[in-house]
Amino acid sequence: MSISRALFAVGTVAVLTLAGCSASGEPEATPEPTEAAAAPEADLSGLPDVVATVNDEEIGLEEFTQAYEAQFQQATMMQQQGGEAVDQDALKQQTADLLVNNALLTQAAAGSGIEATNEDVDSVLQDIADQNGLGSVDEVVKAFGEQGLDEDALREQAEGQFLVDSYVDQEADVAEPSEEELKAQYDELVEQAKAQGAEDQVPEFEDAKQQLTDQAVSESQNAAIEQILETLRKDAKVDVKL
Repeated sequence: MSISRALFAVGTVAVLTLAGCSASGEPEATPEPTEAAAAPEADLSGLPDVVATVNDEEIGLEEFTQAYEAQFQQATMMQQQGGEAVDQDALKQQTADLLVNNALLTQAAAGSGIEATNEDVDSVLQDIADQNGLGSVDEVVKAFGEQGLDEDALREQAEGQFLVDSYVDQEADVAEPSEEELKAQYDELVEQAKAQGAEDQVPEFEDAKQQLTDQAVSESQNAAIEQILETLRKDAKVDVKL
């Protein structure tokens, strides 16, 4: 079971993630690459020891490498589907921006007075367990431990994730959509399906309602996070050294 410690939710917030697991928690089989279709490699040559500074906080090469390799893996999978090469220079800039955004949110959360209890940290780890088909927090700790991240470091990262999530919830006034808004979304979805001759594939409104709600809330949260970051950047000293 492999681990990616720096994937990104909503393109902004770094989250703890277990990668390469099936729903049952067992490692997924990975086909061996053929010589003709060998997977491209991440190019991390020539990067400085400090990739960026955010106020007084440094983003070091090790942290950047972990994040970039996760982003590169995702981009490579998409590239294989679309047949286009990964623009590694652009991806490095994107990764640096994501880490800067995360640092800004982490710093703001730390200065907001929000605190995390042991139960809060456990809730973050339990979410990871649920998302990866694991049965308990202990299994999550074991899985990360097998990849070199000890429990103290894991819980520290989980605490940081809780603080950022709580800060965003505190600053972002996101309400669930009304029944009328959901119905309008659904009607638009039906019209799009009709135009494609696939109206028979659209579920009934009541069956699609929760998914439409989740999508609307997610989009509102994304927009709110972008607004928060725009405000934080105005007062921040950010220096990306790529």
